[in-house]
Amino acid sequence: MKRRDAVTALAALGAAPLASFAQQQGKVWRIGFLGVTNASGYVSELEAIRQRLRELGYTESRNIVIEYRWAESDPERLKVMAAELVALKVDAIITHSNSGARTAGQATKTIPIVMADGIDPVVSGLVASLARPGGNITGSTSFQPENSGKRLQLLKEVVPSLKRVSVLFSARNPYNDVYLREMAPAAEQMELHQFVVKAIEEFPGAFAAMAKKRVEAAVIGEDPLLNTNGGAIAALAIAHRFPASGYTNFARDGGLLGYGANRPLVYARAANFVDKIFNGAKPGDLPIERATKFDLIVNLKTAKALGVRIPTQLLQRADRVIET
Repeated sequence: MKRRDAVTALAALGAAPLASFAQQQGKVWRIGFLGVTNASGYVSELEAIRQRLRELGYTESRNIVIEYRWAESDPERLKVMAAELVALKVDAIITHSNSGARTAGQATKTIPIVMADGIDPVVSGLVASLARPGGNITGSTSFQPENSGKRLQLLKEVVPSLKRVSVLFSARNPYNDVYLREMAPAAEQMELHQFVVKAIEEFPGAFAAMAKKRVEAAVIGEDPLLNTNGGAIAALAIAHRFPASGYTNFARDGGLLGYGANRPLVYARAANFVDKIFNGAKPGDLPIERATKFDLIVNLKTAKALGVRIPTQLLQRADRVIET
């Protein structure tokens, strides 16, 4: 992300109060973070939350404690982790993806839940509306399904002759059909081949199946399982010589193209929601926010390995170009 854009976007999050309600009352607040996969895939996102909390006057070990629980992509473990946080009587739960928000919502109807990221929570039935969510869930959404069409368009800019494209999905994502619908306009006169995986062990087989279908490129879906294992997916795409595009961090992890919401900024917003709740706001009254800053990342090192040329116009539009 460009430094100037980062400074502008972070400033837009709102100035930190001179003395937060928490500081005035001397209370130590307890936040639970419910992670769907594992912490290694969310280093920058977690730091964005902590940094924004510090800007708002919350300092770990002084007036705030964060309890982390990670489900390691296991739905049953996710339920257990959510129950643990509820048992700890945390003051708020931050989670990510719709599965995290849904599981947390099933575990408690009273503890405020802040969704740091996910697809449209109205479509998925998590909240009544974006303007007035109702219940105990609020947070942010990052337009994920809509991004899938953009990722295919970007691949077509790099390889204009594309005819056969694979789409890699997680079996745990119930919204794969929504992603495909969003890709349809960009896929005119093309063949889309869907491949679904349940675990990282199935990645090699999926890419071998893509090769048998003679696909020419790959679009990577957005899901905690896929987001966390971007490096493994990128390595397989390079090994099979598939130009691939995915979520923003995918290019950072070695993929050719990454496009999507600026993830640290989206996650930083979660701290704003928590601060409002700690100052007396009800989560059901806080409108769901849509991501407003989207990044395009191009990995030239991967382009060289694949033997593809990135058009100059695409490079000029990129927010970040990885060269080494």
